[in-house]
Amino acid sequence: MTGLTFWFIQLPGWLLFFYLAIAQCTAAINYQLGVRMGTQEPAEQITEVGVAIFRGLAFADLVFYTPLLGLGLIGHMLGSGWTFPAIGAALGITAYWPIVSLATVKAARGKPGWNLPKERQYWIVLPIIALWGFLGLVLLGLSA
Repeated sequence: MTGLTFWFIQLPGWLLFFYLAIAQCTAAINYQLGVRMGTQEPAEQITEVGVAIFRGLAFADLVFYTPLLGLGLIGHMLGSGWTFPAIGAALGITAYWPIVSLATVKAARGKPGWNLPKERQYWIVLPIIALWGFLGLVLLGLSA
């Protein structure tokens, strides 16, 4: 794997891993702490159903995605044989979940009880994350 491809996957990957571990995994355990940290939206703005959706994503991040991303990044760094399936699966999820989140935000827009004041941030950050996941998959495939 070339140096540029290696660092393109590793640097953003670890930044995302630590963000997920702090912001998403915390919210899976204590959603209100995530609200106080500013990484989650309060029920008053997105309804209890919105909170349930965001908590579900946070829980999935806690039990599956964040550990898989961490293991994939470690295996990728070490050049281990299980690198491709682990990091490939994590990059696939990385491309997938921002699209799900943006589709949910768009579908909920204007619905009773839904008031997402930081929606613009979603439309800036999530496409970048999805693009990184997709490009990481392509680069991983090219280096296989």
